[in-house]
Amino acid sequence: MYGMLYESVQHYVQEEYGVEIWKKVCHIIDCKHNSFKTHQIYPDKLMPDIAAALSACTGESFDFCMNFFGKCFVRFFSNFGYDKMIRSTGRYFCDFLQSIDNIHLIMRFTYPKMKSPSMQLTNMDDNGAVILYRSSRTGMSKYLIGQMTEVAREFYGLEIKAYVVESQNDITGGTAGPIKLTEGPLTVIVKYRLDFDNREYMAKRVNTEAHPSQLKMPTVNLNVFLDLFPFTFVLNHDMKITHAGEKIVETWIMHNPGANPKGFIGSHVMDRFHCRRPKDTAIDWETLIQMRAVLFEFELIRTGHNRAAYDAVLNMDFENYDEMDLNEAQTMALAKAKEFNEGQSADTDLAAGEDEIDPATGERRSSQGLRSILLKGQMFYIKDVDSLIFLCSPLIENLDELHGIGLYLNDLNPHGLSRELVMAGWQHCSKLEIMFEKEEQRSDELEKSLELADSWKRQGDELLYSMIPRPIAERMRHSQEQVCQSFEEVSVIFLEVLNVYDGGLNSIQGAMEAVNTLNKVFSALDEEIISPFVYKVETVGMVYMAVSGAPDVNPLHAEHACDMALRVMNKFKKREMGEVAIRVGINSGPVVAGVVGQKVPRYCLFGDTVNTASRMESSSDPWKIQLSKYTADKVCQVGYKVESRGTVKVKGKGEMETYWLLEGPEG
Repeated sequence: MYGMLYESVQHYVQEEYGVEIWKKVCHIIDCKHNSFKTHQIYPDKLMPDIAAALSACTGESFDFCMNFFGKCFVRFFSNFGYDKMIRSTGRYFCDFLQSIDNIHLIMRFTYPKMKSPSMQLTNMDDNGAVILYRSSRTGMSKYLIGQMTEVAREFYGLEIKAYVVESQNDITGGTAGPIKLTEGPLTVIVKYRLDFDNREYMAKRVNTEAHPSQLKMPTVNLNVFLDLFPFTFVLNHDMKITHAGEKIVETWIMHNPGANPKGFIGSHVMDRFHCRRPKDTAIDWETLIQMRAVLFEFELIRTGHNRAAYDAVLNMDFENYDEMDLNEAQTMALAKAKEFNEGQSADTDLAAGEDEIDPATGERRSSQGLRSILLKGQMFYIKDVDSLIFLCSPLIENLDELHGIGLYLNDLNPHGLSRELVMAGWQHCSKLEIMFEKEEQRSDELEKSLELADSWKRQGDELLYSMIPRPIAERMRHSQEQVCQSFEEVSVIFLEVLNVYDGGLNSIQGAMEAVNTLNKVFSALDEEIISPFVYKVETVGMVYMAVSGAPDVNPLHAEHACDMALRVMNKFKKREMGEVAIRVGINSGPVVAGVVGQKVPRYCLFGDTVNTASRMESSSDPWKIQLSKYTADKVCQVGYKVESRGTVKVKGKGEMETYWLLEGPEG
């Protein structure tokens, strides 16, 4: 189904039941579409799935929801101006019912992939009408009732009651098509009864009298119709072709060169044509006599423009026919067959390499010769000869299609607009192609721009999360405020790299070597940061600062801080780093954390705990991990091995008892 149907459902469900209900419905059916595009194709099963989910959320029945969706579509398409087309079909509701199939035919130019149902008005009376619905989709019968009732109310001021009289192959809540239980046709057929006041229409229809001047007109010969409509044919009660226009006979002979040239007249219509629309309609007298207001499409059946067909026409026995019986079309068919036969052997290898490319699949396909001709028109009953005449014209959109069928402009009706439409279609084709190319180019550019924007956004997010913890950044992004938090207890880690650079040396090369060494050391330290257990806060000069327990609260902060320090020591002791050494200090306690700055915002920690941890590092020895007494007591309880260092004089704190961390609980 096209996206416009789902657009209408989304819009009016949100309007009627709220955005939260729509989100809940999408969650139930696992719908990933935040919005629907008007001209995009979506799965057919999505409509009944949405109805079932809405029924579960609101308590309404499934049939009620499908009926509601049908009404939503009628309200919605008025935004596109399609209400004008509905109002133009006629003065009465029955005029609209007779024109539904015609509307679908017109809409195929805007929506070429539309799989429209077929609907015919089969009976009318003073109290309403009966319509017959045929479709390849199941579960849509109540949807159509919603459409019918809304059209009648909105455009014709009628309150109608619609209900199903008969149903075949329809499954409530079905998906894309009827389930195949038999070898027969898999088509949903539903007969509806529409109850409404139809007396005015019936009075106009029944009581219309012919003008006196029309009664005095002489009888018109049937051949006049055949001359005016050269593609017309006449059917008797047995559905056999009794008369036909010159062009349709010639076209049939051209498309079927292996057949008897006189076999068209007297044959059953379904032996010569395939009924494209209405779909799955029984072609018999009783059915067609009730469908005189319906547009039919008949496709000419052909043997094809191939070697076998031409061999057949070359081997035809014309002894029983006078040469005068062969018309121009038959003579042309024979000439083309001979030409084909003469050039076939020479062009066999070339033809094998010049097969057409199927634009839909991109694969090669063999040439199919002339295309089948499609005739569109109406059935009219002629009382004088007690027959049905199919007044029609070929359905041709442009010159390429005209040549593909094997016709020329002078073959078309001289009256009407057939020739003008074909020429107009050809003239506008190039303009449309240019427009489509430009739109495709814009679409590609937009797609590339979106991909580039997504890439920039990812890079920006990565840069932001490298300066500010992700949860803090997300909160700031939503509240637009700087976030400040207090933590009851965390473990702060300070690590200093020693003997990297002698500040007394005035050497650019020495400074560059120091920077490279620091980069290697700090990059190795970054690899040991395991989020969310330990978070890197900042680096200042030769000092690397990290914390466990913030911004994500972690009751095992002391253990994780000590684990990181031990991993770092083991990692760097195994490396050949010359005189470079590291020392570590850890302290635990309360801190306040927040984002500071506007230009280059940083996530910083404040409090006495941070100062003490810094003092633990500055008073530590190379290749040692010094812990405050509080941190040492916490990790000793879970099996970490520590050794008392004694008391150490700490700047700003006086004498403090500290400990060396030796190994973890599994060491």
